[in-house]
Amino acid sequence: MTPILWRRAEVADAGALSILGGATFLASFAHDHPGAALLSHIRGAHGEAYYQAALRDPAQTLLIGETVLGAPVGYALITPPALPVPTDEQDVELKRIYLLQDWQGGGNGDRLMTLVLEEAQRRGAKRLLLAVYPQNDRARRFYARHGFEEIGELTFMVGDVPFRDLIYARAL
Repeated sequence: MTPILWRRAEVADAGALSILGGATFLASFAHDHPGAALLSHIRGAHGEAYYQAALRDPAQTLLIGETVLGAPVGYALITPPALPVPTDEQDVELKRIYLLQDWQGGGNGDRLMTLVLEEAQRRGAKRLLLAVYPQNDRARRFYARHGFEEIGELTFMVGDVPFRDLIYARAL
């Protein structure tokens, strides 16, 4: 498997993150999300402007993984928490974590989670939160393996269609 080189993303990476974010979201949810709403959601939530703003915000961190030739294959976004559970200033949220399918397995996800945990600890966080789609069994097993436990749920909108997400937390 081609190795992944991980680094902190920069504003110049916004275009690559937009493409990668849209591709991974589409691959993850096209099987049960309505097409028009899914595409509309991707245009906004994974548009280049979204990633430019996130990269300019010192409260957010984006990690990007690339092949040795510079092709983006994975990323993670760490933000202040915006979930409907009690939080404090010592919490951070893993807003997004994705790898293209051909780079899943072989320890790549574990390496990315290690980098996320290191970044959360560097920020002085005591707890890492995330939301996961209940039907994403592979992701739920991955999070459980990394010490996350379910603490709540939320409604996630794709267009005007509601979906349920589970909220997980892990003490650091």
